Amino acid sequence: MDFSEWEPVYEAILADFGFQRAADEAAREEVATLLAPRAFDRDRLGVLAGETVVVAGAGPSLPAELDRIEDGDVVIGASTAIDTLLDAGIAVDLMTTDLDKNSGTVRRLTEAGVPVAIHAHGDNRALLREVVPDLPEEHVLATTQAAPRAGVENYGGFTDGDRAAFLADGFGASELKFVGWAVADPTVSPIKRRKLAWAERLLYWLETRRGGTFDALENRRDGIDRSGLPVD
Repeated sequence: MDFSEWEPVYEAILADFGFQRAADEAAREEVATLLAPRAFDRDRLGVLAGETVVVAGAGPSLPAELDRIEDGDVVIGASTAIDTLLDAGIAVDLMTTDLDKNSGTVRRLTEAGVPVAIHAHGDNRALLREVVPDLPEEHVLATTQAAPRAGVENYGGFTDGDRAAFLADGFGASELKFVGWAVADPTVSPIKRRKLAWAERLLYWLETRRGGTFDALENRRDGIDRSGLPVD
């Protein structure tokens, strides 16, 4: 996705939450200084092209849906979903995270050669400084919500889960399947509910762009807020 296409949606997210673009840009520069430019070989994610990609979210339904992962060719785990997958003996091909929960898992995966897409945003600069320097940088893909720059990419998306979907789309996945998704989880905090609402909106946009349907949005499309999205 070109940043010019993403930027208006990004601006709508910033306005909704009161986030500062300058803070995201500072985090982008922070992670860029911690990683050698182009240290991560993006050709490694060519394994996504033409494949059915399962995006595993950390919702409470994930343990009961693990058998559905067999329907995919490539598995991306978002945040703590990775731990559930690993505990079940399921191999993962990529993790997406902003380091807010399980940095130990990030270390273990990268040390084992599994790529991790680490997202830099205005609220996690301290975590970036704490975690990233100890990681083998050839296994770290840095991402940002702001404009991309050398060594830091932007494939679109906001939360760990929907960023995984946008990344898979960006690398040419033929089909996206979703397990462990709870876009209307009543147990989370009010701010998390608002973020999940945006994740749902962004998935709807991605679904529309791809001209298909996502199982995560079944029976929910009519109630999705489309404001801020370049869709009818």
